[in-house]
Amino acid sequence: MAKYAFFLGCIAPLRYPGVEKSTRVVCEKLGIELVDLTDASCCPAPGVIRAFSRTTWLAAAARNLALAEQLGLPIMTICNGCYGSLFEAAHELNNNAEELAKVNEILAKIGMHYNGTTQVHHFAEVFYKEVGVEKIKAACTKPLDYGIATFYGCHFLKPGDLKGLDDVEDPKILDELVEATGCKSLPRKQKTLCCGSGGGLKAAFGDVAKEFTKTNLENMQASGAQFIVDVCPFCHLQFDSSEEALGFNIPVLHLSQLYGIAMGMSEEELGLSAHKVPVKL
Repeated sequence: MAKYAFFLGCIAPLRYPGVEKSTRVVCEKLGIELVDLTDASCCPAPGVIRAFSRTTWLAAAARNLALAEQLGLPIMTICNGCYGSLFEAAHELNNNAEELAKVNEILAKIGMHYNGTTQVHHFAEVFYKEVGVEKIKAACTKPLDYGIATFYGCHFLKPGDLKGLDDVEDPKILDELVEATGCKSLPRKQKTLCCGSGGGLKAAFGDVAKEFTKTNLENMQASGAQFIVDVCPFCHLQFDSSEEALGFNIPVLHLSQLYGIAMGMSEEELGLSAHKVPVKL
């Protein structure tokens, strides 16, 4: 059985607990053991903390990486931002002894040390590479037939030269993962456009962020999608919280929730009542 240190991040447990629940249930059904990363902090957010202090970003990320290292496990995240931050920090620290030494001077002040061994994985990567589409299909006891707008987000695939998961301009991995449930991933324009909330964009340039979100929703609606399926609670929040004001009504599901539906989880277990845009199955 594959075993990972489970990094929850901030938004899922605080705003969409159903995403956490569905991830735990789905992983168990797929033979993935999750070990809680006790005392983990924010990843921290790559587009905010790193912009002000690279050293602070690396040190905060290194503390999380060290917690997983103590467990002797790789990290699995359910959020693109967490994945981006922890993956990139691990890449820098695991391959740069000088940088690692600087960070460990900081960690020593709180009685911690990072040896530079933790690997970081996105849950969709684990599902695709570790589990495989065929095993997921077999686990979907209640196949679905919805038309889906898959949403990749920015930090899942990029930087592509480091992650190497898929073609960053024309990705297919999430479409295949969605279609394992029986759903159809519908083609649309600007499939890899940012949701609008990343990197502090929403806080600094709200009107610009709104246009990104609106453009995405227009393209999704034009495709005929019945649901938006994402792999990031932050993107999830951006769409779910923005649609009413922008005049849209496309329900949003995290990939783990889509799998949960196809594996027979109840609406209560899926936490659908926390969604602002009503989800009608």
